[in-house]
Amino acid sequence: MRGSDAMQESLFTVAKLEDFVPADHPLRPIRSLINEALVRLNGLFNTIYADTGRASIAPEKLLRAMLIQVFFSVRSERQLVEQIRYNLLYRWFIGLAIDDEVWDHSSFSKNRDRLLEHRVVENFFTEVMTLADKRKLLSKDHFSVDGTLIQAWASHKSFTPKDCSDNDGDPGAGPGRNAPANWHGKPRSNATHASTTDPDSRLFRKSQNSAAILAYQGHVLMEHRSGLVVGAVVTHADGYGERAAALAMLDTLPGRHPRTVAADKAYDTRDFVQACRQRCVTPHVASHSTRWGGSAIDGRTTRHTGYAISQTIRKRIEEHFGWGKTVGRIRQTVYRGIERVDQHFKLTMTASNIVRMARIFSAMGAAASR
Repeated sequence: MRGSDAMQESLFTVAKLEDFVPADHPLRPIRSLINEALVRLNGLFNTIYADTGRASIAPEKLLRAMLIQVFFSVRSERQLVEQIRYNLLYRWFIGLAIDDEVWDHSSFSKNRDRLLEHRVVENFFTEVMTLADKRKLLSKDHFSVDGTLIQAWASHKSFTPKDCSDNDGDPGAGPGRNAPANWHGKPRSNATHASTTDPDSRLFRKSQNSAAILAYQGHVLMEHRSGLVVGAVVTHADGYGERAAALAMLDTLPGRHPRTVAADKAYDTRDFVQACRQRCVTPHVASHSTRWGGSAIDGRTTRHTGYAISQTIRKRIEEHFGWGKTVGRIRQTVYRGIERVDQHFKLTMTASNIVRMARIFSAMGAAASR
């Protein structure tokens, strides 16, 4: 017989959020990893907040909510808060009960800035890597480095002269905040122009065949054993940022024992190769033989089998960039200012690591049970 279309709720309902999440849901191992790392940040959280006053958003819940935004490609914090109201999976992951009140999006943004001020994301990234190191997932000898372009949340029209002269517009365009602009034949460079929307962004193009855009550069240092990111940073977009960021990340590695670092042709410069060797790091850089002056890498490096292996493994770094741009939404950041973009990039790379670690642990558990 045909069922009734009416809905009648029970007067009393006994249900837990745990009952709505399947036992094999992929977020379960991810949440366990995150909670294990957050426990180690309890001391830092105690120093951030005062002992008295009105209770704010718990930093653990705030950080889980920020990770949900990355995992599920939520466009904005306003949309995230809206979805938390009715999405039971999000509530379970964050740690909100069914009848708990959800924060206002403005309160969420202000508390997120507090995490930025105290570098909580960087510390969280470190704790996640500590967990990976304890479980023997990290290599301490072999690494890869690469950079990617992050489009800024600013348009070309905001890129105006620093001396405030109005010589970029089209006199016949008419009034309006979004009037057409004509830059044909007018020089525009970072030395003379800056974005009024995001002054930290820079006009940059990745290659001669691509258009120049307002952007930042995100840089990643990846270890070779499990393909996990062990260093991530955002810099201004320029022609030297990739190599300078690579050396800075190599300097953060503990110890001075011999290491290798793989990279693409953009790092095949004499100053970078020399700086690596001064740090006891063998540069397994792709040879750029057509470069003016020749390649800085010779047969002493390329003849070894390890060089070919490094050149093969280094391509896995693109998996983090690809995941971050399609899922984590770092193709074009929605934040302004290099500090906030850096926080977003680090959080996205941390989320990429957590997803990869959860898969590794699941595979190890399945192999152990056989």
